[in-house]
Amino acid sequence: MPNAAAPHVIERPLPYTGALQSRPLERVELVVVHCTELPDLATAREYGERVLYPKSGTGNSGHYYIDRDGRIERWVGDDRVAHHVRGHNARAIGIELVNTGRWPDWLDAGHQAMEEAYPDAQVDALIALLAHLRRALPALRDIAGHEDLDREEVAASDDPGVKVRRKRDPGPLFPWDRVQAAVPLARILPG
Repeated sequence: MPNAAAPHVIERPLPYTGALQSRPLERVELVVVHCTELPDLATAREYGERVLYPKSGTGNSGHYYIDRDGRIERWVGDDRVAHHVRGHNARAIGIELVNTGRWPDWLDAGHQAMEEAYPDAQVDALIALLAHLRRALPALRDIAGHEDLDREEVAASDDPGVKVRRKRDPGPLFPWDRVQAAVPLARILPG
């Protein structure tokens, strides 16, 4: 892996970042790749700022968001536990790629295809960010998609008798081969 300069990252901390649990960087072993399943970065920000956990005053978010043009924003510091994947947050960095996914009918049984490709600029930015994180975080060794770690099925929103995957991101069009060829992280796959 070439020793490239760190990518340009725009700091845009969420209003509740200080309320998120802190952690030592030595505990970060995993990167989880997500897609926003929303139309744009502004809508993702709106969702990220929502307080969903009144007791802590925090919500769901990733650490980094990468727009389609390759713009990278950090919403939560690496030393904080963001809420992006059940059961793995304490040891993971969450990276969200702006992509419509199944939006706006995420759980509709007839709307499970994920048809938006990931642009080269976005994938290039992701690779640069992963390479930087690999150098900066001493224990980082694994990568997974959200869909690899959250395999739960739920009732479809249009037909409760049909089960659909709760999480399918980053989805079938994500270029795993390209990303893994560029950055030496071991992919965690479902058992």
